[in-house]
Amino acid sequence: MQMDQTDLDRFDRAILRHLAGDGRMSIATLAERIGLSKSPTQARVKRLERAGIIAGYRAQLDPIRMGLAHVAFVEVRLSDTREAALQAFNRAACALPEIEECHMIAGGFDYLLKVRTSDIAAYRAFMGERLSTLPHVTATSTYVAMEAVKETGA
Repeated sequence: MQMDQTDLDRFDRAILRHLAGDGRMSIATLAERIGLSKSPTQARVKRLERAGIIAGYRAQLDPIRMGLAHVAFVEVRLSDTREAALQAFNRAACALPEIEECHMIAGGFDYLLKVRTSDIAAYRAFMGERLSTLPHVTATSTYVAMEAVKETGA
């Protein structure tokens, strides 16, 4: 089933907003909050899931309580940007759990990474032993975050 944002009405948008805040919310509570009965609410949720608009549900973890308080954003420049090189870098980056996000960028560098480690020493080790050895990496620039003002889901 193909759906896009133009197919979403105010009830669908309300469902998405509420579930984004609490993916474990019961259908009864969700129905009450959006002003529909349970059956149509559940049918809408199922439709949004089938369409892939609701891609899944997951636990939101607190990285600081998990000992991963150090956040760095890293610009990465590659020596080769042909498709095979990009795919090799993508596969290698996805295999590293310290890389929380990896975005290909149109601009003065090739990728922007969000890297999360326990502290600066762990970041330094990650940088020297793992990130710098990824395929085609020729240069990096690191920006250390001092404070998270807003993060997804927070």
